[in-house]
Amino acid sequence: MSKPITAALLGAGSRGYFSYGPYALAQPDDLKFVAVAEPHPVRRERFASAHGIPRERQFVTWEDLLAQGQIADTLFNMTQDQTHHPSTIAALNAGYDVLLEKPMAVRLPHVVDLVQTAERRGKLLQVCHVLRYTPFFSTLHDIVASGRLGEIVTVEHRENVVYWHMAHSFVRGNWRNFAASSPMILAKCCHDLDILYWNLGRQVSRLHSFGSLLHYRSDQAPAGATLRCTDGCPAADRCPFDARRIYLDLNRRGWPVSVITEETDSLGARQHALETGPYGRCVYHCDNDVVDHQTVNMQFEGGPSVVLFMHGHAHEESRTMRYDGARATLRGKFDYRDGWIEIHDHLTGRRETLDVPATVSGHGGGDFGIVRSFVRAVRGEGQPLTTGRESLESHLMAFAAEESRLNSTVVAMNDFRLRAELG
Repeated sequence: MSKPITAALLGAGSRGYFSYGPYALAQPDDLKFVAVAEPHPVRRERFASAHGIPRERQFVTWEDLLAQGQIADTLFNMTQDQTHHPSTIAALNAGYDVLLEKPMAVRLPHVVDLVQTAERRGKLLQVCHVLRYTPFFSTLHDIVASGRLGEIVTVEHRENVVYWHMAHSFVRGNWRNFAASSPMILAKCCHDLDILYWNLGRQVSRLHSFGSLLHYRSDQAPAGATLRCTDGCPAADRCPFDARRIYLDLNRRGWPVSVITEETDSLGARQHALETGPYGRCVYHCDNDVVDHQTVNMQFEGGPSVVLFMHGHAHEESRTMRYDGARATLRGKFDYRDGWIEIHDHLTGRRETLDVPATVSGHGGGDFGIVRSFVRAVRGEGQPLTTGRESLESHLMAFAAEESRLNSTVVAMNDFRLRAELG
């Protein structure tokens, strides 16, 4: 029996505690958390208790933990996005192999610096592009790579963000404002851009993007809308974004309720959070400025044309896609619980349908999949699908899309890559 890889955790919130921490509990021979840094005392103590971390290895800040030198084999960085760059640079310089939540950083020079630092230090930097590790996208990738569809001519990929998730994360929540976070196309769709790059096995040559904030604005507010949903808003009964409807249902106990309060079983705690915190605000009266819809039009090397649609007005959370090849058309849907893929053969006219259920863990099985891959890579048992260098491409595509959207230009990606690498 092999000795478990030890890990220090930065950030014991939703991703650290609910997504990756459970892997160590389910697979104690693979991974053991031995230190944690988390400024929120309840979250810090909750994680430490679950993993048996002694008091002297519990830290308030990431700086406190990294000041100890290297105290574990690896480091899981699940801090807020704007902290990714300084904390990961410090961890790499301390000697850690790092599993880093996406996006890698919120500014392009910092993303490039992370990759270059990891390569210079000879350390593993793996990014949590968890979709590559799901049964659905693994199956989709294998079909495309097999040549069954023939030469790929066009791809349509849609990131359908359900309306209440949009309101939670990108209107009321941490990713609502560009200055405080990052472009939405980066925060939400670096996953999707990574999948397109992986499936097509080539880089984008040219890129063009459109998008704006269309709906979640003060001029779209219903007549008489109050600043908070708890202030007796006269439009509440006909508003799908009423925070009370989203957060006060006691049948809903996990995410996103777990973000607004640690006391998810308490209706009073939830009510207080809405009355005093950001998640009770009217979606039409927030300080959000990120887009609620965007398209990215891409020409890949060798000719395939690809369109990514992202929007925050869907009836359900899902990703849908269509690949048209010279020999067959593929359509698919992935929604974290299960998925399906249809292949329509041009020669025979036959249609084959594949049901692709998700496996245990979040993101359709991808959360456990990425940790398993990271542990094996640290042990020298194989190469991960998502190194920092491999994940850099999706981030370059996202930053180029934002540049195109803001400047109404077509971006030549070879020039953009060169500019990014040279700083």
